[in-house]
Amino acid sequence: MVGFVCVAAIGLAQGAKDYTQKGRELLEKEEYVEALLNLNKALEIDPNYASAYYFRGNIKSQFDDRHGAMKDYNTALEKNPKLTEAFFARGNVKMKLQDYYGAIDDYSAAITLNENFVEAYYNRGKAKQYLQAYQDAINDCSKIIAINKKNVDAYYMRGLLRIEFGDLKNGCLDLSKAGELGDLKAYELIKEKCNQKNQEKD
Repeated sequence: MVGFVCVAAIGLAQGAKDYTQKGRELLEKEEYVEALLNLNKALEIDPNYASAYYFRGNIKSQFDDRHGAMKDYNTALEKNPKLTEAFFARGNVKMKLQDYYGAIDDYSAAITLNENFVEAYYNRGKAKQYLQAYQDAINDCSKIIAINKKNVDAYYMRGLLRIEFGDLKNGCLDLSKAGELGDLKAYELIKEKCNQKNQEKD
């Protein structure tokens, strides 16, 4: 009897996994209604399947249902406290709600689980920028660059932050690097921020 129960439980878990995988594939194709139906089915089969809540949260987030998304991410993390992507996604919802301290907390949790999570460092840096914690935000950009020396966005953001923080020379060098790596917006900013300041000193 015990064996039968185990087999049934494995079958249910597999069913939830299959529906979740199907939901994920449909989500990537932007077939949201079908994706939602599959994820709901997965959760009917196994109400503890964390990934299904996570992907369903992504659909809700896509439609700007921030509180619905938050609820699904909360449940995903209750079911699996090591679901790195759910911390990151919940942080993104908090950013949209201008809960910057809460967002930083979630991005930090994602980084604790994956110390090379570049997007989490980047978004945490943005949240710190909004709170005017410039040096902390610069440190996050530097961490990204340590992981990937060709990360254009990190050079661009660090350049802006350094200029805001009063470190004009290094800020302009970062913008120059961003331009060199292909971000043409950086050259517009160099013209506006770097050359103008130098002219004022002449």
